[in-house]
Amino acid sequence: MTASTALKKRRTVDRKALLKAVATSTAVETGKSSHAIETKLSTSQSRFKSLPLY
Repeated sequence: MTASTALKKRRTVDRKALLKAVATSTAVETGKSSHAIETKLSTSQSRFKSLPLY
């Protein structure tokens, strides 16, 4: 697959899936519960609300 083909086949990821992936990765690295990290990520106030996630 070339780079141009990879760019054309982008999938959109919803916010919930992104938070779960980040929480799971962080839990593996820190040894904390992924559920606790996911809850903290989803309920905390964003410092950068003007920056959208693409």
